Amino acid sequence: MLSIQTTIHQYLETVGLARSENTFRTYKNGMNAFINMLLANAIDVDKSLVDIITVEHFSSFIQSLKGYAPATEQLYLTSVLGFYEYLVAENLSSINLQTLRSLIRKRARKPGQRLPQFPKSAIDIVLEKAMELNTSATEDEKELLRNYRDRAFLLTLADTGLRVHEACNLRRGDIDWFEARAMIIGKGNQQSVIRFSARCISAMQSYLNKRAQLDGNVGIPLGSLPIFARHDKGAGKKIKPISTVTGRNIVTERVRQFLGETAVGSITPHSFRHYFVTRVLQASGNLKLAQSLARHKNIAVTQRYAHINDDELDQGFHEIFD
Repeated sequence: MLSIQTTIHQYLETVGLARSENTFRTYKNGMNAFINMLLANAIDVDKSLVDIITVEHFSSFIQSLKGYAPATEQLYLTSVLGFYEYLVAENLSSINLQTLRSLIRKRARKPGQRLPQFPKSAIDIVLEKAMELNTSATEDEKELLRNYRDRAFLLTLADTGLRVHEACNLRRGDIDWFEARAMIIGKGNQQSVIRFSARCISAMQSYLNKRAQLDGNVGIPLGSLPIFARHDKGAGKKIKPISTVTGRNIVTERVRQFLGETAVGSITPHSFRHYFVTRVLQASGNLKLAQSLARHKNIAVTQRYAHINDDELDQGFHEIFD
């Protein structure tokens, strides 16, 4: 039988192989908090065998997390529950996992629902500036193509509600240009219809027209080519799709260009999705419509957007007190 410390180390190794670096870091922090709880209860994790771990220790761990924010508590409980699941899977414990899950439901705090925050007025400026990218002076063909691409990409994020990886994965053959729609496979492997605004379609067509010679020279059916392609030295004359990292970098660099260094980080690709949902709700007042267009499975997610915005609050306040 292994010691508690050795088993935790092996568990975290499996997490590191299967999860992202950020997730691994969170799980490690959660397990460190669990170790601290055991030490506070006079358990030597280096010498004590792992089979002494019980449901009571999990219950004590829940109590030890009350000083943390609810969201952090949930993350740490997930990491330690995973450790218990690992013990059972490796036949190191016969603990009833359902009992642990029941403890979490009954005793753990739930994170408060936060309203989606995003700088709407700043996004308006970014989109206004993006619309002018096709008229900007450029030094070479690649910069010209990047300007047309980024203009179309930002408008696509803002006017469709697409997640960044969904936008990056769009292919020319996905889009019905006459109906201004596309069929995509989105989150949860669900097939969905996406609708495009007139300005979005126009921007994509303008970009593809500028790219026509490159597309025609690659010897690949046009329908299989990406809507948004790389235009850098690494891509050369090939048509390679942009990655989600490139998609995020497009947003970052254009925010820096249009709003300045201090605004970097305040607008992300997902900010444009918040922007999209809020625009639909403010224009229509139709919660079900917004849910369908945003492809939210749970309407409670959409309801988080159905609140009076700051501009309306400011106007209402000054009408009363000025």
